[in-house]
Amino acid sequence: MSLSRKRKKELKRLRRSAEELWGNQQAVLEHANAVAREASHQLGNLTREEVVPRVRSGYETYVRPGMEQAKGFARTAGSTAERTLGNVLGSVLSIGDIANDARVRRAVERVSPRAVAIVDKKKGPGVGTYLAIGAAVVAAAGVAYAVWQTFRADDELWVADDEPSGTAGSDSPAL
Repeated sequence: MSLSRKRKKELKRLRRSAEELWGNQQAVLEHANAVAREASHQLGNLTREEVVPRVRSGYETYVRPGMEQAKGFARTAGSTAERTLGNVLGSVLSIGDIANDARVRRAVERVSPRAVAIVDKKKGPGVGTYLAIGAAVVAAAGVAYAVWQTFRADDELWVADDEPSGTAGSDSPAL
C-alpha cells in the first residue's frame, strides 16, 4: 500500500500530535498523583491534630461518665441481688432446719398434734416432679415431630436432579 506524500505528512503530524498529547497526559497524571499524596499527608495531619483530640474529649465528656454510672448501677444491683438472694435462701434453710429440729417438734406436739403432720416430710412425688415429667414429654414430642418432618416422604419437597425427557421428543410439556 503506497501513500501519497501529503498523506504521509498528515500521518506524521498526527503521530507527533498524539505523542505530544501522551506526554502531556503523563505530566498531568504525575502532577495529580503528587497532589493526591500531599492531600493524603495533610488529611493525616488534620486527623492527628484536630479529629482525634475532639473524639477523645467527647468520649471523656459524654461516654465515659455514662459508662461509669452504668457500671456503678450494675455493681449495686448485683450486690443487692446477691444479698437479697442470700438472705432469702438462708431464711428458707433456717426454717427447714428449725422445722426438723427434734426440740421444736416436741414443743409443737405438745401444743397441737395436728401441726406435726404438716411438718412431716411428704412421701411420694410432688408438683415439681409432675411438671418435670410433663416438660420431658413435651420436649420428646417436639424432637419426634422434628425428626418426622425431616424424614417424611413428601414428593413436593424434593426436586429432581435431571428433568425427565419426553418420549415424543417435543419441547412442550406433557399434560
